[in-house]
Amino acid sequence: MKILAIDDQPLILLSVEKRLTEMGHTIKTGPCGEHAMMLFDFHEPDLVILDINMPDISGLEVIRHIRVTRKSDVPILVMSGNTDEKTILKGFELGIDDYMKKPVTLNEMAARVQRIAGKSTPRETLADFREEQVLQEYCVGVIIPCYNEEERLSSADFKAFTSGNLGYHLCFVNDGSTDNTLQVLEALREGNEDHISIYNCEKNGGKAEAVRLGIRHMVQDPQYDFIGYLDADLSTDFSDFDSLVQTIKKSEYKIVSGSRINRMGANISKDGARKLISKSINLIIQKILHMPFKDTQCGAKIMRRDVAQHMFTKKFITRWLFDVEIFMRMRKFYGQELVQDLICEKPLNRWIHADGSKLSMKDSFRIVGQLVQIVTHYR
Repeated sequence: MKILAIDDQPLILLSVEKRLTEMGHTIKTGPCGEHAMMLFDFHEPDLVILDINMPDISGLEVIRHIRVTRKSDVPILVMSGNTDEKTILKGFELGIDDYMKKPVTLNEMAARVQRIAGKSTPRETLADFREEQVLQEYCVGVIIPCYNEEERLSSADFKAFTSGNLGYHLCFVNDGSTDNTLQVLEALREGNEDHISIYNCEKNGGKAEAVRLGIRHMVQDPQYDFIGYLDADLSTDFSDFDSLVQTIKKSEYKIVSGSRINRMGANISKDGARKLISKSINLIIQKILHMPFKDTQCGAKIMRRDVAQHMFTKKFITRWLFDVEIFMRMRKFYGQELVQDLICEKPLNRWIHADGSKLSMKDSFRIVGQLVQIVTHYR
């Protein structure tokens, strides 16, 4: 079939196009409603796959154009994160053939396309494709700062995650590594260019600057609804990070921050001395922020793109405590009372201290001096 697929998120479109092409269909894609109507009139497709929420006009207007203006009965399959019942019913009133709610697997999408085409999809055909590839409701950009991570990067874990979660894009920031980190990252990216990118810094600027530059880079792409960062050693694993994403999606929070709180049912591993120092520093940070944070320094956070746009414009004044600086900037921007309703601290199920951490015990004591800098700077 000739299929027209419309979605304002390129990450989603690339995956849809690849799967349907593998199935033997001819695909045309477009990023918005106006483009959809133009492509429909010009190419006369056999099937339309359409998102509802788009930046220019609603997908419902595109459906109206096809059914009312063009008086076409071409099959229309809506695939959208919009779960509003009135919107769904309106789509069926206008004459759509099916409505799939994101997140949805590529296999399910393929099966529904085949059903609309009047063909069954044999189980052995679906088995030829990779399992559990999920088209996400939102697109998420993840910054992963790397400095001399040659020995600790788990390429298999990163590849498996991007393969199964098609709304995610991982941006590795090579922070002037002096080992073979860049070569490892280039090998990791090979064959995964749609979902993995590299931002290379010639000189080492520290984790704070690596994260800031990565976020400034990713925020230029309008498709990302949320942007976050994660440690390269995966001390916080992807299942916990995805839980942070699910929390921010279902709430009005601006930032959801992972927290390494030791609790029943959680696997939180810290050595004794590090645990004692962390607890002492956290008490100081709570006094500075005037917020009841249990753990500001966890290297797993997700935020809305407006926070990414506004809170990462200027350089941070510290190399390690930029997380505290983010919250200080948030407090200054939104005010002391409102900001506490915009930040969520979510306990992790797992956090393992990885060997080879760049932060030494001596550095931990230097943090106190950096906290004084922060208080003075953001007063």
